[in-house]
Amino acid sequence: MSEAAIAWKVLTHSWAIPLAFVGVLWGIIGGALPGISASIAMALLLPFTFAMDPPTAIIMLASVYVGAEYGGSIPAILIRTPGNNSAMATVIDGFEMNRQGRGGEALGISLMSGFIGGLFGLAVLIVATGPLARFALSFTPPAYFALGVLGLSVIAGLSGRSLLKGLFAGLLGFLVATIGTDPVSGISRFTFDSPDLLSGVRPALVMLGLFAVTELMVQVIEPDWLKAEAAGARLKLPGWAMHKRLFRPNAIGAVVGTVEGVTPGAGGTVAALISYNEAKRWSKHPEEFGRGSPEGVAAPECANNVVTGTALVPLLGLGIPASNSSAILLGGLLMHGLTPGPMLFDKNPEVVYGLYGGLLVANLAMLVLGLAILTPSLWLVNRPKPYVLAFVFALVVTGSYAMQQSIFDVGLVLGFGALGYVMRWMGIPQLPMVLGVVLGFMVESNFRRSLVISGGDYAIFLKDPISVTLLVISAAIVIFSVRRELRAPSGGLAI
Repeated sequence: MSEAAIAWKVLTHSWAIPLAFVGVLWGIIGGALPGISASIAMALLLPFTFAMDPPTAIIMLASVYVGAEYGGSIPAILIRTPGNNSAMATVIDGFEMNRQGRGGEALGISLMSGFIGGLFGLAVLIVATGPLARFALSFTPPAYFALGVLGLSVIAGLSGRSLLKGLFAGLLGFLVATIGTDPVSGISRFTFDSPDLLSGVRPALVMLGLFAVTELMVQVIEPDWLKAEAAGARLKLPGWAMHKRLFRPNAIGAVVGTVEGVTPGAGGTVAALISYNEAKRWSKHPEEFGRGSPEGVAAPECANNVVTGTALVPLLGLGIPASNSSAILLGGLLMHGLTPGPMLFDKNPEVVYGLYGGLLVANLAMLVLGLAILTPSLWLVNRPKPYVLAFVFALVVTGSYAMQQSIFDVGLVLGFGALGYVMRWMGIPQLPMVLGVVLGFMVESNFRRSLVISGGDYAIFLKDPISVTLLVISAAIVIFSVRRELRAPSGGLAI
């Protein structure tokens, strides 16, 4: 059966299409609410996909990602508050256009540029992931161990201002991943005689706590967000003349979004900011940037929507998440017993090709729902903050309990939320810990298997050419990050 036939079967013989619309709708709403980012919106929905068949669940989660990247631009344009980090660049000219009475035009440009970027990112995903996965078929256990190390070395690029804090968070996540049954000997570890921990700590619970509960705790002490006026929220799609003007910034956003999307640790925020800067550099009207330039809205919105597709290239091909949201998607795959990487194409092709078709549906849904959801989103943004936080907290508790009807799981989620709040207060990044949790099993199990194969000879990691190459790249990334820290204004490793 061809790839297109597999995708068509998944979409038409399940609830994939309507649930893709639901995912996009929830993503737009979540993205439109300040403080509820794409990763948080996905984490909130993750437990509810537990009972779904794997292709439908993954399509729904990816659809939330697509919707949230567009939804974040709504408050950015209307109330100067980005709904997610990747909409930070959109604030600059989007809100200025709104002040000039052109908010509807800015919202239309955001929607169309996001739609173009989403389709371009999907095309890159389809073209690039297959060859990458076929190459990875030659991986041995030492190579998979080195690949996991490469994924963990990305922590250096996700550590913000402190490499040491990032490494500490990654190590903490790795320790959480060791809880449960030993993958080789079958002995229980760090379970404290609790049967609830014999199967380990599911990454979904860690993500729900670190992203959603922590953000709720932070938002409780933050002031209420601004309110939007309905007059500026009348969507106006760009005409042909405006499309011609936006061709260059959209092209810049597509290129930058592709490069940054496939680079682990970069993501939509970096892509949007770089795209904005390059669009200004190559614009025929650079003086308009910062004063309500349509190009200043188009470039970052195209870029961060390209990332919704390109960030899945290393995830599906190698099993390495490139961003917060792709880490949530990795958690969804693991929750359904799926291991991303080359074997996913052979063992579960319906998941991969169904996802391709689902992303196409999701981008079309974003275009349709974007025209209809603006007024409800505006209403939600203007709701009292306590109501919104209470609703999100109810979703957290309900979702974490619904996975296995376990109060213990709810306690774990709340515990990780409290831990995440302490980490946020101490300036310790959370994503490295998530990477440690989701990649910990891959690193440990393949390390142990390699030693079993070699009879305890560590030289096996140096005899495999792919393993050596990946370990050298990992070392280079760490060395580069350490040098960058040493050259920081503080003159040493930040703590």
